[in-house]
Order: sequence, then C-alpha cells, then structure tokens
Amino acid sequence: MTLRTGHIGLNVTDLDRSLAFYRDVLGFTLVAEGKEEGRRYAFLGDGTALVLTLWQQAEGPYASDRAGLHHLAFEADSIERVRAYEEALRTYGVDFAYEGVVAHREGAASGGIFFHDPDGTRLEISVPGGAEGAPAPVESAPTCGFF
Repeated sequence: MTLRTGHIGLNVTDLDRSLAFYRDVLGFTLVAEGKEEGRRYAFLGDGTALVLTLWQQAEGPYASDRAGLHHLAFEADSIERVRAYEEALRTYGVDFAYEGVVAHREGAASGGIFFHDPDGTRLEISVPGGAEGAPAPVESAPTCGFF
C-alpha cells in the first residue's frame, strides 16, 4: 500500500475554543489560520508536518450515532507522556470515557486514555507498549471500539 494518513480535518462549532484545546492542552502548533468571518479555520502541526485542520462550520456537537469519524487516535512516545497528557486534560476539565490509563484489550501491553474534545469528538492518546497491567474496561471488544 502506498497511502498513509496525511492530516485529519475536523468540523468544530467554536474555532477559538477548539484551537485553545488542541494547541494549549495537546501541544499542537498553529501553522496557519483563516480569520475571515464565515470561513474560519486553523491548520495545526507537530513541528514538522501538518496533522490536524479545524474548520468552524459545524452547528452542533459530534454525533457518535452517525456514519463518519469514530474517533481520532494519537500515539505518544511513552506511558509517562500519556499520563502527563492525562494530567493536563484533567486540569482543563475534559470528559474522560474511562478512569485513567486502560489497556486496549484484556492483557494487552498497549493502551492509553480516552476522552472527548470540546465538541464531543472522541479522542485517544495511547502507546504500543507500557500499559501492561492496566485494566481493560470491556473484555469482549477493543477498548477503543465502543466508548
């Protein structure tokens, strides 16, 4: 396969609120911004590449019962970094799907945190290893599947 994920675009209801969340809490850098009324957007990167675009064109919050984006997953470089994000997100008052770091499935070494952005979009920050011993909230399905 020659394709790989380029960047993700999310519709948001309030660009200023979402920009503050993704930039100030999750640490993405602002690459470019459109400020024209009715055409507001922000391009966010990781220092080397474009990762996320925010488009202020939604009238309501994310709806998990509709076809489309299920969740957006980010990968951290260590379980300690996941826990640092968890602390920052708690300080920000984010809604978490599960309490603390959880495993992707029963007995898995991979796992992370699952939460929602200001518009209710489901997000994940995880690591491929380091979550050994963390609980799995659902035994019969992947943790990231039904939160």
